[in-house]
Amino acid sequence: MRIMRRAMRGLLALCVLAAACGARPPETVGPSPAPPTATPPPATPTPLPLAARVNGEGILLEAFQRELARFEASRQALGIELATLGDYRSDVLWTLIDRRIMAQAAGRLGIEIGETELDERLQAIVDARGGSEGMGAWLASSGYTAEEFENELREEVLAARMIETITDGLPEQAEQVHARHILVATEAEALDLHAQIEAGADFAELARLFSLDPHTRPAGGDLGWFPRGQLTMPEIEEAAFLLQPGEISDVVPTLLGYHILQILENDRRPLTGEALIEYRVAAVEQWITEQRQRAEIEMLAGG
Repeated sequence: MRIMRRAMRGLLALCVLAAACGARPPETVGPSPAPPTATPPPATPTPLPLAARVNGEGILLEAFQRELARFEASRQALGIELATLGDYRSDVLWTLIDRRIMAQAAGRLGIEIGETELDERLQAIVDARGGSEGMGAWLASSGYTAEEFENELREEVLAARMIETITDGLPEQAEQVHARHILVATEAEALDLHAQIEAGADFAELARLFSLDPHTRPAGGDLGWFPRGQLTMPEIEEAAFLLQPGEISDVVPTLLGYHILQILENDRRPLTGEALIEYRVAAVEQWITEQRQRAEIEMLAGG
């Protein structure tokens, strides 16, 4: 199957226009023609049903349903029960909405993808699928029309460039804390260990003996350096950034149990590896949250 390009569609439109605007045949002398019968106005096309509307731009219900089917098929292929995923329909729809928000923002900033670049990207995908025939088979099996796939690729590229714009301006350093912790199952045990630490017991040794965290226990509870937004337990992060080096936290309850923190160091440090990725992800998520609040979003299906 050959992917129809926007340029080709434009060329076809020009051909139709040229045919409609051809030379008019010469007039002939004759009796006046009868008054023409009034031609009824063309019927107004029935609007296609939408799944959502983002700042006045619609996301087609059919496109959402196909994206939902692709999501379900991919999870089932991995052996994941859909019933365990919660309200995944809303998650899929919000993914489409967020992508549209990013593409719209890119357009407002003058960020665009040219036809030549889009052609090259499409051709690279066709080549990777083994040519036009393989690409056609993949489109059919994945539930894409050629036009839908092209539009989605364009929007994804614009969204990716918006993400680059958001993250390029981020500082390469951030305030970070070096801490260690002890995790136990009960508050009574945590209070007992806290009292031992206050009396002079070695924090690292108690972590090796009693902590339930298998990842940090061998290293005396050492969590390493981390910036804001990286820990899965926000209560731990909040406590860590309130303390100074050498200080011990109160007992901190979380969903995992009861923690005691000791702060070893804090400083502004370069972000690298996973910390850098998490920092950038958090920045994009914050940007998306703010844009959702500003945007006019109508949820018409799936959420």
